[in-house]
Amino acid sequence: MGIKHIGMTPVEIQTLGEGERNTRQDWVATEEPLEIRVMDAPGAERGYHSLAVTMRTPGDDLALTAGFLFSEGIVTSSEDIIQLEHCVSTPEESRGNIVNVRLANIKKLHIESLSRHVYTSSSCGVCGKAVIETIFHKCSELPIDDFRISRNIIPSLFSHLAEAQEIFSTTGGLHATALYSETGELILLREDVGRHNAMDKVIGYLLMRKELPASRTIVLVSGRASFELVQKAILAGIPIMVSIGAPSSLAVKTARRFNMTLVGFVKGGRFNIYASPERIL
Repeated sequence: MGIKHIGMTPVEIQTLGEGERNTRQDWVATEEPLEIRVMDAPGAERGYHSLAVTMRTPGDDLALTAGFLFSEGIVTSSEDIIQLEHCVSTPEESRGNIVNVRLANIKKLHIESLSRHVYTSSSCGVCGKAVIETIFHKCSELPIDDFRISRNIIPSLFSHLAEAQEIFSTTGGLHATALYSETGELILLREDVGRHNAMDKVIGYLLMRKELPASRTIVLVSGRASFELVQKAILAGIPIMVSIGAPSSLAVKTARRFNMTLVGFVKGGRFNIYASPERIL
């Protein structure tokens, strides 16, 4: 079956055509659970609190964890994280699927407030009006400053995306989040079975490098622009989001509320701007 890639898993498949049936090896995107444990949490049994289990594509797990903690408002900078590492004291079959985190402000945290994401699927992490309003309170309006980009940059972003998506080009089964400079240069790309995981991997990378807020960047997401992706990008200070597909109504509402430029339905040289069009010349 070949050698396993961290983001891809080999499978034996049958392909059926007109009058023929063939067996061959194919590759699918890897999806495995990642448990995030907060160590030394007050009142926690066994010395840790299981904060979340998310279904993700292995790779960049530490950045994913850092991005998740930032998006949840549990940390606001890399200084809030004392230690971030994979758990080694675990059975071999689950090794690599548990991340331990030690927080500087652990004594100020309430275990109950950390338990919203006992389990998150690879596609969605939030639901409910009360939860959404709570999330809104974490966001701040993005400044309307001198950051502007040329409209000609936007169509070119997708060619860079297709070239850089290594795992998607083989499996066809992953979402991507890519970060670009104001001139359209690719800075960073991450892939995952979950849209919000790919975004957290990018944000976590920036957090650990002390590069937040990313106030002069463009973020591109494959697929549609959901509320949660818009919210995460706003928290990271990213002023422009571009999506291949259409945004949801709540994504548009959120972008307008916090002054994010939201672009969708990019096809050829045409696209729609749903919020804050002044950043695109």
